Amino acid sequence: MSETAPARAHLTRTEGGFGRIPVTGVQPVIADGAYPAKAVVHERILIRANVFREGHDAVNASAILTAPHGSQRRVDLKQVEPMGLDIWQAHVRMASEGDWTFRVEGWSDPWGTWLHNAEAKLPLGMDLELVCMEGREVVGRAIDNAHKLGVHSAAAILEALVEVLHPETPAEELVELIESRPVARAMARFGPRDLVSATKEYPIRVERRRALYSSWYEFFPRSQYAQQHEDGSWTSGTFDSSHARLDAAAAMGFHVVYLPPIHPIGRAFRKGRNNTLTPSEDDPGSPWAIGSEAGGHDAIHPDLGDFESFDRFVSKANSLGLEVALDLALQASPDHPWVKEHPEWFTTRLDGTIAYAENPPKKYQDIYPINFDNDPHGIYHEVLRIVRFWIDRGVTIFRVDNPHTKPVEFWDWLLEEVHHSNPEVIFLAEAFTRPQMMSALGKVGFQQSYTYFTWRVTKGELTEYLTELSTSMADHYRPNFFVNTPDINPFHLQSGNPAIFAIRAILAATMSPTWGVYSGFELFEHQPNARGREEYMDSEKYEYRPRDYDAQPNLNLLMGRLNEIREDHPALQQLRDVDFHETNHDQVIAYSKHDGQDVVLMVVSLDPDNTVETVLDLDLEALGAGASAEVRVVDELTGEEYFWGRQPYVRLHPSGPAHILHVTGV
Repeated sequence: MSETAPARAHLTRTEGGFGRIPVTGVQPVIADGAYPAKAVVHERILIRANVFREGHDAVNASAILTAPHGSQRRVDLKQVEPMGLDIWQAHVRMASEGDWTFRVEGWSDPWGTWLHNAEAKLPLGMDLELVCMEGREVVGRAIDNAHKLGVHSAAAILEALVEVLHPETPAEELVELIESRPVARAMARFGPRDLVSATKEYPIRVERRRALYSSWYEFFPRSQYAQQHEDGSWTSGTFDSSHARLDAAAAMGFHVVYLPPIHPIGRAFRKGRNNTLTPSEDDPGSPWAIGSEAGGHDAIHPDLGDFESFDRFVSKANSLGLEVALDLALQASPDHPWVKEHPEWFTTRLDGTIAYAENPPKKYQDIYPINFDNDPHGIYHEVLRIVRFWIDRGVTIFRVDNPHTKPVEFWDWLLEEVHHSNPEVIFLAEAFTRPQMMSALGKVGFQQSYTYFTWRVTKGELTEYLTELSTSMADHYRPNFFVNTPDINPFHLQSGNPAIFAIRAILAATMSPTWGVYSGFELFEHQPNARGREEYMDSEKYEYRPRDYDAQPNLNLLMGRLNEIREDHPALQQLRDVDFHETNHDQVIAYSKHDGQDVVLMVVSLDPDNTVETVLDLDLEALGAGASAEVRVVDELTGEEYFWGRQPYVRLHPSGPAHILHVTGV
């Protein structure tokens, strides 16, 4: 006696797998939705998926955006070339901050299927009665949808079509009607959607625009109007003496002033000038050797002032439109209170000593790294307390020192905790390390990240890197192009040639929506501490460096003009829409950026020593010219106007190494 075959428990998979209309390859998705993709308010981002089905019936796709407050918006995707790859996409912008979600819905398209058949059969007189009957049924469903939503004008357009959708109507007239723009618009909005197959919801975190677009200026408060006396001793600069530098940063159009650690500095193993292990009594020590009897990460170095003077500093910055970024360096001097109060937060070696920081052959005897594994609850919550302590004092941005030497899991926890209480706060990851770690830090929530820009100098390197950052990495990694840092004196700047400083500033300010400058760059500081080393002679990390910022020559005017241009052009405030244009010279790079109607074209010499001449091969369509034979451009650096065809001739020289061209018309 045969047994009856058991009925299937379900017809489709409940988790994963293909739906009735398969939808795969959804973007932007980070770690299968474990982390939100990045966006800022009004940023143009791309939603993309592969959508297909069996047979020959038409398929279509939509993205459903859900705002933080729960309202939903449908955006229909369009199929793009090559058609055989079933790629559907649409650009979207989100108008409010918060945690959004989106899903992609694939669906059977009865109107698309009917339209394809009708366009083929009507001119041939094939199956006229059946074609018209099926058309009336599909359009009738759309009419019902339009009436239900109260859009009676669209329903009237479709009702007029139904009235003539009969075999007696001339085929040419029917084809013209079904292909007309009013009918196409009405059917796109109200046409039936069958077999709707939705993906799961994927997160997008929409943050304030400063998370994507900003200009940073870094300086040491202790150097501002620091004074050396006849006996060799020094009087430190203070928060109050730094107000003039705030005025200067604001005048140059910077948005963020970043301060290295402002906390007490330890005495044990203090480093002296040029990183010597034998400091004098007057050497101030490295600000990154945090902690002394005066306190730790929640204290201020007494030489800089007190909390009232810090509050005045923040208030002054804010009055100028500047935000204050503070260094978050999770490490300790041997004199830090944590060493006595929480020895479990450090690593004790077999000989009983606490391990100091090393990156062989480099040794940092004045710094103890934190061990995040012995007491994760304790150290995690202590860091959260410190971060919130400074947030309460007006700090809105943290530049995080060496985040790649701390567990990714810790950053995942900390950044999410801060986001829920203070979503306005921005974290910048200072991690020059392996690509996977840098990428992971971006995925778990760092709003901005340092990059390899400092070491990308050739045309090929810059093209490849900016392409990567603006495409495959853009959903989880926001670059901050610093031209130099206290730790990095790039080889290409060590000539001291002002032209290479100008070139690197122009590249950073126009390639990335966020760029940064460490003070001294504008004065062409370039001396290395040894041949073959990317470190500064007389580094400010170990000594006072008062400067005459108006000394000639300098880059003050250029940096100010670059920031002014960036402020005027939304195209330079975004990351994702970049096009490269061919040049016939290896030392000239050309690229354009666009946002809406704003288009900016950059042509930059990479040779600081010689005049270069090239012929460009412009992608006029990328410049918004369409079929036009030429474009009108205005150089934002010089004010000169040009009318350029597809292959203009360009001559650049060290004193004028670039064009920043606003494409104003065709």
